Amino acid sequence: MIKNYVSQLKSEFQNYTGADCMKDLMAGLTVAAVALPLALAFGVSSGSTAAAGLVTAIIAGLVIGALSGGYYQISGPTGAMAAILISIIARYGMQGVFTATLIAGILLVLCGIFHIGRLTSFIPAPVITGFTSGIAVIIALGQVDNFFGVTSEGSSAVMKLLSYGHLGFPVNIQAAGLGLFVVLFMVFFPKKWNAVVPASFLSIILATILSVSLKLDIQTVGAIPKTLFLDTRLDLAAITPSNLSGLIGPAVSIAMLGMIESLLCGASAGKMANVRLNSDQELVAQGIGNIILPFFGGIPATAAIARTSVALKSGARTRLTGTFHALGLLAFMFILGPVMAKIPLSALAGVLMVTAFRMNDWQEIKYIFSHHFKGAAAKYIITMAATIVFDLTTAILIGVVTALVLLVSRLANIEINYEKVDMDRIRSTDAALAKEYANAVVAYLTGAVIFANTQAIEEIEACTKDFDTVLLSMRGVSYMDISGAIAFMRVLSDLQAKGKRILLCGVPCSTMDMLKRSDIYDMIGEENFYWSVEKAILHREGLH
Repeated sequence: MIKNYVSQLKSEFQNYTGADCMKDLMAGLTVAAVALPLALAFGVSSGSTAAAGLVTAIIAGLVIGALSGGYYQISGPTGAMAAILISIIARYGMQGVFTATLIAGILLVLCGIFHIGRLTSFIPAPVITGFTSGIAVIIALGQVDNFFGVTSEGSSAVMKLLSYGHLGFPVNIQAAGLGLFVVLFMVFFPKKWNAVVPASFLSIILATILSVSLKLDIQTVGAIPKTLFLDTRLDLAAITPSNLSGLIGPAVSIAMLGMIESLLCGASAGKMANVRLNSDQELVAQGIGNIILPFFGGIPATAAIARTSVALKSGARTRLTGTFHALGLLAFMFILGPVMAKIPLSALAGVLMVTAFRMNDWQEIKYIFSHHFKGAAAKYIITMAATIVFDLTTAILIGVVTALVLLVSRLANIEINYEKVDMDRIRSTDAALAKEYANAVVAYLTGAVIFANTQAIEEIEACTKDFDTVLLSMRGVSYMDISGAIAFMRVLSDLQAKGKRILLCGVPCSTMDMLKRSDIYDMIGEENFYWSVEKAILHREGLH
């Protein structure tokens, strides 16, 4: 892996010029402008502080960006992570978050070393889409307090929403008005202008000016420390066996989400950059970054598609873009700290409301429902609901299990069509052959022969009882398990016992392997296997 990393660096910086460096610098500063409000907002939305979000973006940009499996990957705090951290903070406090992040980092390094990242390819697209939509809902619900200036209680977004029933919902008009201003500004801000000045960045500036000039009575971000080592950071002495056992589950959730987000971001951005992501190296980079972050007081980080796409669209050439983006944020921390302290929380909530909405893959959602893909819609809805109600790891498992159940139910629908042999179709004029196959039938099998459809296999015997020759066309049988093979052998054995001639045609390699392993091949005999139904019949013609 180290050799691949060194080789990647050599290729990346080969013929690197001052002009390329300037492009990286400008791209990095553009990404920093986009990342600043998001880092502050995600820090607050996670239950931590804006400073923690900012430190996370800086350290992730420097460490993960330097080690990344793709030069275009920009990492930092994300809304999806914020959804996990709220529940951890409610039970274990910030030390629990730091410990879970450390464990997750170790898990990510191991996933990279042992090539576990490839397992993400087994997660169906509707499950990922539902998972993302569920996270978007959690983010939006988590911003209700800051957006409207109200108070809730509970360890989950749903519990907080329900708590308004007995706590009341006394809206702070000033906070809600400012949050609504940010939302409308971002929604209606022209896209061509957004390429020059990010709408989120500009809306935060305007909202802060309005708040200060009008002396609004609303909550603000608070003091931004001028240091990367926050007062609240990982204390190794606080890691106890009791806490450790309870944090394994959340740590797995963080690691799983980090892996999914980073690899999906890399796959999407890799197509844009026409450079394939080194998945194993990316996971190691994410792991090392998340191991280091708690010691600075940061929260979990992962690759972010919004910032990564901005980097590419801004002309990024190498991983120095991530470094410049981090240094830009560091400059904001030291130079604009007093200004950032006055940013209204309702304005950041507005940014996150819009971000949550845009997180949804609306194009794919529309495609699924407009084309009436019932299975895909079920996976999407179930995964989204599970993400909102349960933790994210459980939601992914529920989504994958749902997909597997639907897959098995689809595979169980094997189709068997019966047609009497028609000599005209194979253009044979052999009278003896016509007489020999006058009472023959072809059974066309399409689908997998598995445990779920053994009953349909067993019906072959009844459907061919009036014929003396049975040709089984199996070109459409892509898979056969042991239960299907046993049922198939039983049917063939019964047909042979009744004196019927059996010919197997067009058997695929994988299915043929199962026929041989289950002794069906020897039972039928090599001479009764043919490439196709036509070949089987014409072969008999050659024997006359």
